[in-house]
Amino acid sequence: HVAAGLQRAAPLARRSSGAAAVAMLDMFNDMYYQLKEMRPRTLAHQVLNLCMIVCSALMIWKSLRVLTESESPVVVVLSGSMEPAFHRGDILFLHMGHEPFRAGDIVVFKVADRDIPIVHRVIKVHEKASGAFDLLTKGDNNSVDDRGLYAQGQPWINKEHIIGRARGYLPYIGMVTILMNDYPLLKYCLVGLMGLFVLTSKE
Repeated sequence: HVAAGLQRAAPLARRSSGAAAVAMLDMFNDMYYQLKEMRPRTLAHQVLNLCMIVCSALMIWKSLRVLTESESPVVVVLSGSMEPAFHRGDILFLHMGHEPFRAGDIVVFKVADRDIPIVHRVIKVHEKASGAFDLLTKGDNNSVDDRGLYAQGQPWINKEHIIGRARGYLPYIGMVTILMNDYPLLKYCLVGLMGLFVLTSKE
């Protein structure tokens, strides 16, 4: 009975995926003909709307950088090194702040020769008489500290390496970003699709 059920389910799945593909093609065709039939003045107006949306997004990002005192106010967790606190795909909201760093703080930092920032927990703080400090970090799910990740001969990180402290998060929302990084074609398709939606919008 189970095998028969699976045999019946397989054609249904193929039909539903085929119907979704046809629906997508119909949608792209509609967008194409809408663009083709637009008057130059209307098309210019829609392009201007698209530019305004992009500029607004950039302004919001710049404002967030100023308010949070962080060069990257929002980051995506890319690995499982901070489980169970954070999982791959979680979005973190950062804020630098002026209060001293303490063991237990979760920070995002960058190190030399690594393009992608790291999200780990502070486990040791070494405060100097001058007011400066050195930090040692470690992933909650890692067995050793991060000295192996730092630049050669660098046993600590300090404020110049810190991007911000984690102040909040949204679980798994960042998986879209991870998928777009893993599959660049998907990223271009989504960006193009959003641009088409704006250009063909009637509002």
